[in-house]
Amino acid sequence: MKKFIVQISLFLMPIFLISYYADNYISENLKKSNSFAKKEYSTWNAILEGKVNSDIVIYGSSRAWVHISPLMISNSLNVSVYNLGIDGHNFWLQYLRHTLLLKYNVKPKMIILSLDVFTLQKIDNLYNSDQFLPYMLWDESIKESTISYNSFNSLDYEIPLLRYLGRSKAINASFSINKSDKKIERIRGYQAKDRQWNSDFDKAKKAMKNYEKPLDIGSVILFEQFLNECKSKDIKLLFVYSPEYIEGQKFVKNRGEIISLYEKYSKKYNIPFYNYSNDSLSHDKKYFYNATHLNKTGAELFTKRLIDSLKKHYYLKSTNAI
Repeated sequence: MKKFIVQISLFLMPIFLISYYADNYISENLKKSNSFAKKEYSTWNAILEGKVNSDIVIYGSSRAWVHISPLMISNSLNVSVYNLGIDGHNFWLQYLRHTLLLKYNVKPKMIILSLDVFTLQKIDNLYNSDQFLPYMLWDESIKESTISYNSFNSLDYEIPLLRYLGRSKAINASFSINKSDKKIERIRGYQAKDRQWNSDFDKAKKAMKNYEKPLDIGSVILFEQFLNECKSKDIKLLFVYSPEYIEGQKFVKNRGEIISLYEKYSKKYNIPFYNYSNDSLSHDKKYFYNATHLNKTGAELFTKRLIDSLKKHYYLKSTNAI
């Protein structure tokens, strides 16, 4: 029996080593892509390589990613700022970025948390799952945050190359990195969208009378855990609800319930809440490219207004180095 185990081990060892080095080659190349996986790799790289290290960090979904310019805040307030908004994901994956940020980077003094109606909801499928491919092998934090979605199974996190099976686009992308692909379009995690109003909202209205989805209990529990964690670590928090086109606000049936929950947490944890739902930007379609996302012009105007609020608010002045 012992001889058999030795023989099997000797047979499997070269296969494992070849798989591991092939996996590493594909993953390291894939990380360099600034076009694949919806351009999320540059932000993940900054987090995991300890290159964020900012006084203020912005969390949220795509509304954070395309709405809040870290450079504008940095230049106005003379602080370092990074935007960690993650496209298409609620707080469940936003918290993963938070966990990894604290593990590999200097603790931020303040977190601006961009809220929306989807923050505490959770979808079944792992949106843009390709963004996790280069980082997930033997990483318990990523496994814990993504395993509950319909995308990867437990062996994908443990066996080299297995997760790449059937993902030919990812493999091809790892072998086709060129000079033009090396241009990072996200500036400290932020990417303005120079677009005009599209048909997304009209299509949504044709598909359904209104939108309503219950809050995800697990996300709500995690959210409050995060609030307590920041309090214990002396990280200042700021809630921001950026402008949202007024007709889109009316389309969400349980929007009032969601806003009330954020207001409750704001009062309970003494967190300032800047709600721009009724800001003049929210009433003018020319500043949006769909009902929930500001275009470049709208995002820059909004960031200026957010900066003005930050300058006036005692909360910012009370943080020593900010």
